Amino acid sequence: MRNDLAARTREIALQLTSWPSVTGSADEAALAARLAKSLSHFDHAWTAEIPGDPAGRSNVFALKRGRSRRTIVLTGHFDVVPVADYGALMPLAFEAEALLPEIVARLRRTGENPLALSDFESGEFLPGRGLLDMKAGLAAGIAAIEAYSGEASLLFIGVSDEEDRSAGARAAVPLLPEIARKHGLDIALVINLDAISDQGDGAAGRVVAFGSIGKQLVTAFAVGKEAHACYPQDGVNAAYLGAELLTEFELAPELAEVSGDEIAAPPTALHAKDLKSGYNVTTPGQSWLYWNTLQHRRSAAEVFDISLMLARRAMARASLKVQRDIPVMSYAELAARVPKPELDAKAREIAGLTDLDLPERAKLMTAFAWARSGLAGPAIVMGFGSIPYPAVALSDGGLEDAVMAAARPFGLSRVSYFPGISDMSFFGEASGDLTAAAANTPIWGTSFTMPEAANYPVINIGPWGRDYHHWLERLNAPYAFEILPRVLLAVIEAVAKTG
Repeated sequence: MRNDLAARTREIALQLTSWPSVTGSADEAALAARLAKSLSHFDHAWTAEIPGDPAGRSNVFALKRGRSRRTIVLTGHFDVVPVADYGALMPLAFEAEALLPEIVARLRRTGENPLALSDFESGEFLPGRGLLDMKAGLAAGIAAIEAYSGEASLLFIGVSDEEDRSAGARAAVPLLPEIARKHGLDIALVINLDAISDQGDGAAGRVVAFGSIGKQLVTAFAVGKEAHACYPQDGVNAAYLGAELLTEFELAPELAEVSGDEIAAPPTALHAKDLKSGYNVTTPGQSWLYWNTLQHRRSAAEVFDISLMLARRAMARASLKVQRDIPVMSYAELAARVPKPELDAKAREIAGLTDLDLPERAKLMTAFAWARSGLAGPAIVMGFGSIPYPAVALSDGGLEDAVMAAARPFGLSRVSYFPGISDMSFFGEASGDLTAAAANTPIWGTSFTMPEAANYPVINIGPWGRDYHHWLERLNAPYAFEILPRVLLAVIEAVAKTG
């Protein structure tokens, strides 16, 4: 059975990888029906459209009924990032076995990544867009479900759009109570099957994660006072205000949350740009910045309070240079100065601009609110600019013990937090209140909606490899095909017995 299971996992993984599914593409939308058809040998397999999705995407559900109501969910995303980085090898990006010798030849010729060449020449790593992130994980889950013959019922959920806005998970989670009622299921555990990157010997990738980090995208709208470049002291350069904010926030330890020996990475700027449309000799009047911030347990209010403190510290320095007071306010404070019907109408209008990403829409809303507020610069408006990903953590110590007792014999260790942003945030037991995020995200409820917290116990057990989101994305094949599905079977059996 062991060899058969490994062969079956490999077969499914290579097949799934060969089906293109770049986020937002027609291929991604088409994959759901294709995947559901491939799972038709289960007791039930179906798709569910994502409501209002402009790309017309769906999620996939498949149920294998056991002898009891106790149910384990295995889930993951089937979308992948674009493939342009493969360059001349792009036609082979989804064909792992054909791509392998071509990548080896290129690396031997150029010498550009000795570790990747060594990995591929070892015979233990396979390339291919999405094979690591995360179709090998889906394959292990599907193969384990096929092989399982115990008491528990098993529900597979393949979701769209994890790589952009988690539209798939946000649409799937609200359906679970009705699915459970209709099919007589008691969901005991959700296993996310996402991959972990490890540049070492794989020990950091062979883990069970009993939670996942959260994410908030903190924004700053900097308003200066325009002036001719020959008389800069007459105004306040919004680009300079942005530079002080960048200096203060970049890798700020105050926002690097620590839990034991696990650290949520400190913030880094993802965007910083003034709002001038072209060249002239007038100093920038406004600029827009945002930072990726990661959390373990902090609420949105705690993240925002720290961000306000950092912004005020930066503006204290700036005020000494420009000889003007520079207040820092929240978006909620700014919005309170504008009639709500005006804000609501503008938010609905901006929600229709589907070609714009969420931070860009948040910028437009903040600029509109500033223009209607009657305030004059300089000032800083702090807010949030995208979908929050709540941090999640398993609260059931007995369940954790059962999972580790099953996983440890296969060489897996435990970590508290999956280190990457993931759909676990929407399935799991969320920590931290999002009230402050809702109040300070200009596009909340119009450009996106948040489901109610699902509060299912959720863990992550997935493959490991290196360099995902890169043309050298590669999967450690022995672990993914030989070990991972057996770990999943052991954990499923252990959880089934805990009930």
